[in-house]
Amino acid sequence: MDDEGAEDEDEEDEILAGIVLGGMVASREMRNEARRRRYLVRRELLPNASGDTPWQRLYASQSDRAFITTMGFDVATFDFLIDNGFASRWDAHPIHRVDVDGAGKPRLGRRSLDAEGALGLVLHWLSSSMRETSLQQIFAVTPATANRYLRTAVTVLLETVNRMPEAAISWPTSVLEFQALSDLITGLQPLLTGAFGAVDGLRVPVQVSSDEEIENATYSGWHHDHFINNVLTFSPEGVLIHAVLNAPGSWHDAKVAHDLYDLLLDGATPPGFYLVADTAFPRSTPAIRARIRTAVKSSDKLPTDPAERRKVAAVSRQLLSYRQSAEWGMRQLQGAFGRMRVPLPIDKADMRYSLLLLIMRMHQIRVRKVGISEIRNVYVPIWQEGDEMLELWSEWERMVFREVRRRDRVSKFHHISTEVE
Repeated sequence: MDDEGAEDEDEEDEILAGIVLGGMVASREMRNEARRRRYLVRRELLPNASGDTPWQRLYASQSDRAFITTMGFDVATFDFLIDNGFASRWDAHPIHRVDVDGAGKPRLGRRSLDAEGALGLVLHWLSSSMRETSLQQIFAVTPATANRYLRTAVTVLLETVNRMPEAAISWPTSVLEFQALSDLITGLQPLLTGAFGAVDGLRVPVQVSSDEEIENATYSGWHHDHFINNVLTFSPEGVLIHAVLNAPGSWHDAKVAHDLYDLLLDGATPPGFYLVADTAFPRSTPAIRARIRTAVKSSDKLPTDPAERRKVAAVSRQLLSYRQSAEWGMRQLQGAFGRMRVPLPIDKADMRYSLLLLIMRMHQIRVRKVGISEIRNVYVPIWQEGDEMLELWSEWERMVFREVRRRDRVSKFHHISTEVE
């Protein structure tokens, strides 16, 4: 009996070992398959990046609709970026490599992508939430090449737009400028005399850090998730006149907006002019409440005189109506730049700031070169086309990331799989 029991135990051990080994093999195969879906080799790509690739076909089409869908800009604005510094800087800038002298001479004849291809690459990346493998398929470049070119193109594009007046983010500098902005608002909201812009906060998701200090800094207890905070101020023309970027998600909005408060209170803003905000925006002092106005809250004490009460209600309705312009500006940013929906790297604060600054400057160029009415009437309908795109535009913050990536409009344009492990 003892021998039989020992044999049974040995047989059970062999079965268990087989199960464990089989599970390890299956797990390794699953990991390898997932890795293959995220990493492409040359034989899995089109043979020539300058040949008949999806990007080359898209560029050759010179279609405004295709450019707006995949890159967020029409053909004329794309050419404007190329001709006003990007091409010359791209040709002069060595491709980033850890094993090559950064001051070396560029070898243009050996590059997989010319300036137009490099700009197309970075604009596809900024406009989408898709994986890098999708970019590799569209541009027919290997993962290593795509990463090096993308890193270089982001640097070159930021250097380019940092020097463009069309990309500037600047506070009004004279009473005449403030008054001109206010006149635009009172043309539609006549009771908002002195209003010159609208301000709102923007949360951008970030990855979770293993560093407890960083994790605590980015965790928002109110929203139960990890974010970085930004405060954006829009003029009635749709451009940004002030931006606070990349503040820790744990910071209170009042701390994030400290620089904005200084601009409103220290003489940079003439008396009588103010911003419009949501009722949740922090306005803790009487001085700030005079410079940042909101619609009436349910807890506010209203005048007892009926005429005064009606006047307060009328002003409140117009404040609420105009405040929505800032919300629309936020939606336009997040809808146009899908990269803002991808959790940003938590351990690279400088890179996050540069990316956000690049997005804000690209927004400025779009508004100034295209015009806000054209964006509303032409661009946004293209970005919202179809029920899925419309829902992504308005509800993405409530979606899980898998669903956000599945609905990416750039991937759908190129018919690329957006499967997520």
